Amino acid sequence: MAITVSVVLLTSACTIDRATRSLEPDPRPHPKGPTTSEWQVTRVVDGDTVEVQRATEELTIRLIGIDTPETVHPTEPVECYGPEASQFADRRLLGRTVTLELDRSQGRLDDYGRTLAYLWLGSPPTRLFNRAAVRKGFAFEYTYDSAYLWQSEFIRAAAAARHEHIGVWRCPDPGS
Repeated sequence: MAITVSVVLLTSACTIDRATRSLEPDPRPHPKGPTTSEWQVTRVVDGDTVEVQRATEELTIRLIGIDTPETVHPTEPVECYGPEASQFADRRLLGRTVTLELDRSQGRLDDYGRTLAYLWLGSPPTRLFNRAAVRKGFAFEYTYDSAYLWQSEFIRAAAAARHEHIGVWRCPDPGS
């Protein structure tokens, strides 16, 4: 069954910290790619990695199309805006029900055995967490090896966050 969601996005000239707003619906209907059923977020590892559970099945998810500053890497220091990115993910995801969207262009697993996916919030799913993290300045757009389904949306979201100088874009040498 296909669900179409019409959304009107309003922008404001004020400089409110966008991190305090709730996640707005995405401009395109969900989903583009294959999906799996609903999962519960049981742990936020950091801003771009979470653990989910459905019945007795557990997965570690690496979010496609984003990269957040390091907070838990064993050989890297905590990076600028990393704790804020992790807190954003924690506030928005922990304990929530999400729908996973897989992307054939990225494969099923990363080099560490984590499932690669987009996380959708809402019932029906209308808010793409990965995109929101980029748009609100908690993550960089990240293309690992090849183009992905939502890449153009994420690139636009990153450009807007950078233009507004929010989140990771406030750090010295962002993205380097």
